[in-house]
Amino acid sequence: MTYHAASSVPLATDPRPHAVIVGTGFGGLAAAVRLGARGYRVTMLEKLDRIGGRAARFVQDGFTFDAGPTIVTAPFVLEELWRLCGKRMADHVTLKELDPAYAIRFDDGTVFRASCKPEAMAREIARFNTADVANFERYIRESEKNFRLGFTEMVDKPYVTFPAMAAVLPKLGLRRADRSIVNLVKKYIADPRLQIALSFHPLFIGGNPLRTSGVMSLISYLEREYGVHYAMGGTHELVLGLADLVKGNGGRILTGTGVAEIVVEDGMAKGVRLDNGETIRADIVVSNADSANTHQKLVPAPHQGKWNAARVKRARHSMSLFLWYFGTNRRFDAVDHHSVLLGPRYDGLLTDIFDRKHLADDFSLYLHRPSASDPSVAPDGCNSFYVLAPVPNLDGTEQWTDPAMVESYRQKVEAFLERTVMPGLKQSVVTSKVLTPTYFRDDLQSHAGAAFSFEPHIFQLAWFRPHNRHDVVKNLFIAGAGTHPGAGLPGVISSAKVVDALVPDARTFAPAGR
Repeated sequence: MTYHAASSVPLATDPRPHAVIVGTGFGGLAAAVRLGARGYRVTMLEKLDRIGGRAARFVQDGFTFDAGPTIVTAPFVLEELWRLCGKRMADHVTLKELDPAYAIRFDDGTVFRASCKPEAMAREIARFNTADVANFERYIRESEKNFRLGFTEMVDKPYVTFPAMAAVLPKLGLRRADRSIVNLVKKYIADPRLQIALSFHPLFIGGNPLRTSGVMSLISYLEREYGVHYAMGGTHELVLGLADLVKGNGGRILTGTGVAEIVVEDGMAKGVRLDNGETIRADIVVSNADSANTHQKLVPAPHQGKWNAARVKRARHSMSLFLWYFGTNRRFDAVDHHSVLLGPRYDGLLTDIFDRKHLADDFSLYLHRPSASDPSVAPDGCNSFYVLAPVPNLDGTEQWTDPAMVESYRQKVEAFLERTVMPGLKQSVVTSKVLTPTYFRDDLQSHAGAAFSFEPHIFQLAWFRPHNRHDVVKNLFIAGAGTHPGAGLPGVISSAKVVDALVPDARTFAPAGR
């Protein structure tokens, strides 16, 4: 969708300091809302012809597909943005709590349906191992402690100096942040299948559960306390709602407007140079572009600082994704809204994806059926789906440039779905769209086609991650998945709150004409 939003105040007479935001993903939109509410005139620039970044929307043959995020947790981080503008999120977007939240199908055919309601979750755990019911409650208490530390205390706080990081290290040590989430869960839970069900979540933020910190167990408590939600009409409705808030604050959003370089003068960000050679002046610049791309390409070489091209190359980047969006001419009502379909291997497959960078013959999948909850995303009697396979990023040998190879992989995914949960699928597909790691590299400008930017392992979190304020260029700030606190909807929204805490007060700038 092309989106040109004009400012409600003529630019020539607008006295507010100017903030340019590169990219219109959730992090950029949240930053634009916050800065507009604080007295900045905001201009958002989007390279593509549609807003949303990874949270874009595809409409094809009467079917609607969210391109990326599909799960809404921690809705309070979104509601805060509407409150800043004197509005209610519920007046723009309807969230539906899901119960069960998601289903996990193991390779032996057993299915675990996770619930955010304690009684239902206890019954489901008892079906697998009665002894683990009490064990799960002990685990939830540990998860809550990690939530209090990793979310409440850390997620929206700046970590741009080492002393800020040093202050929290003792608490991280107390929580054994060096221990992986898999090993933490194993401390409490005996059943191997339940161990996977309670530890796979880092995959949704680009992490390898085998080494992602056990602090990320906070997700279990987050789900119980605040639920798992779906935005009616699709997650992109939240994108559109935030864009309306930006407009309401007098901001403008320009699509089809790529940024070639951040303009740096006297060590300070002074605007951006566009792909067409035009320069847009600004008092501050916020980049919601891919963090690695920002540091090694958008910032001029003499000013790149710690996260230069060499360090970006040495860093660990998240896995990538193979995505197949498809619509069917019939309903598959036995399929849950959210399903995780596990293959025959778990640890070995994760190692292939993250470490060996090897595209294995087997896979595990995430299957999304939004029309289970929302009839608006598919024609009557039909279903809208997308299926996601974690795959190695483009640092591996497979470059996804051969159309025959891409189609062969799609057919393998289709055959797996037909064999396991969707009998008759092949004859039912009426529309189809495939995205591979090249989409993340070429369309989203993500380094190595990584779907979630830098991998969130212990030495790439908080201060160890690229900072929300550039370490060399003044008045340049970073929001989105590749900075603190990281990927995932609550993370990227919270990154904008961190930026908000770091940007200068709008009143410190001279009037228009600076």
